[in-house]
Amino acid sequence: MKFPIGIQQFEENRLGDWIYVDKTAHVYNMATGGKYFFLSRPRRFGKSMLLSTLEAYFQGKKHLFKGLAIEQLETEWAEHAVLHIDLNAKPFKIIQDLYDLLNDQLTVYENMYGSVAVDKSPEGRLRQLIRAAKQKTGRNVVVLVDEYDKPMLQAIGNEELQTEFRNALKAFYGVLKSADGDLRFAMLTGVTKFSKVSVFSDLNNLNDISMDDRYNEICGISQQELRDVFDEEIGKLAVANEQSKEEAYETLRQRYDGYHFCPNASGMYNPFSVLLALQKREYGSYWFSTGTPTYLVQLMKAADLNPSALSGYEASASELDSIQISVDNPIAVLYQSGYLTIKGYDKELQLYSLDFPNKEVEEGFIRFLMPMYTAISELDSPSFIGKFVREVRACRVDDFMKRLKALMADTPYEIIKDLENHYQNVMYIFTRLMGFYTQAEYHTSCGRIDLLIATDKYVYVIELKLDGSAEEAMAQINSKDYALPFTTDGRKVIKIGANITSSTRNIERWLVEG
Repeated sequence: MKFPIGIQQFEENRLGDWIYVDKTAHVYNMATGGKYFFLSRPRRFGKSMLLSTLEAYFQGKKHLFKGLAIEQLETEWAEHAVLHIDLNAKPFKIIQDLYDLLNDQLTVYENMYGSVAVDKSPEGRLRQLIRAAKQKTGRNVVVLVDEYDKPMLQAIGNEELQTEFRNALKAFYGVLKSADGDLRFAMLTGVTKFSKVSVFSDLNNLNDISMDDRYNEICGISQQELRDVFDEEIGKLAVANEQSKEEAYETLRQRYDGYHFCPNASGMYNPFSVLLALQKREYGSYWFSTGTPTYLVQLMKAADLNPSALSGYEASASELDSIQISVDNPIAVLYQSGYLTIKGYDKELQLYSLDFPNKEVEEGFIRFLMPMYTAISELDSPSFIGKFVREVRACRVDDFMKRLKALMADTPYEIIKDLENHYQNVMYIFTRLMGFYTQAEYHTSCGRIDLLIATDKYVYVIELKLDGSAEEAMAQINSKDYALPFTTDGRKVIKIGANITSSTRNIERWLVEG
């Protein structure tokens, strides 16, 4: 089996006999059921392949669709001019970078259709190009825009540049509405959805299918597709990892499944990670290793959003729907970028419950947070965490706490704002990476535990006091019976009361009971 890793062109895929997960029924439904579409999906999720498939379909290349679902649905195969604008082709550091890319791509199509624009702005050239393409072919034109939001994403944190990109893209995309009479179909895809006020106010007729159950499986790989297309390869993956085939399916599910793009929809697998795992016959962090922008953590810090709050976060539909040009809500960006996904829906309250989609994303993101909150680099963290794991498993509390204290002594001052909150975040990151059940501010009937760590043999109940005393911390654990919920489950409960001093920005001392 040939795995199309890095191949984003449908025609290359089909002619090269690479494996293709058939999404053409969705292509036909869109083409025959509407005219203007918008789709938001995480990076490396198949958006470019989808647009390339649409391009081949609208160009009437029937031979490429032999054996696919659409072959039994389409009868006309009419040929249209397709203008495919790809904003993923270069980085955008200044506004001229955007103009250069648009102008270069427009020039190719102008030469193809003999278009000469009087208005030399990108939007003026696009409007004239659509007219010229229709005139030359005799049919309405198709416009596809890939990664429409890349300039905006790269300018997060630079509001002046964001505004420049916003104004340029708003005018460019606005042409699609004014050219309605000359268009057969238009679709924009991207990672995020910037609000209509900021980008799409001149293009308010888009059908946003990002959270539409009918199109939940339009990108990615479903459980059924995994079994239908890749069953033989999963057998080979199982052998290579000394597993049964069903154990391999379960490992794939835990690591790469779990993306839900609307309530009650089936989970979708990340195609990039699945293909690489099957090709290499090894479970790795493939999607996450392709790059996580540091602005995500910067947004979290600016909004005082603790890492422990991400799991189980509840958000409204409006909160998830779009982000503003001056991004101040990290939840919408984390959701639309694929770091969080829908795990539940309260229909009465109309609230979505969010969480990490799978182990690959959770482990990768928590590991990514470490150098943002500590002096430990991402490369050094596996060794550092390994030592913590051994100490916690062996109930070597003093060693565990000394290691934490040594770590905090090296943490740069500028990283720490709220000292007590910072320590809770660091403890949460460490224990999550150690693979234990961890919860910051665990709620009991009598109060909230600062941190809970559970292994197969021990439960650690930890209370931190800022500019107080270790005795006060321990007294709170005992007076509020924080350990009571765990006294009957067979594991030994270890209570740790510690104090942190603002003068040294570190743990001063701790007491242990249990």
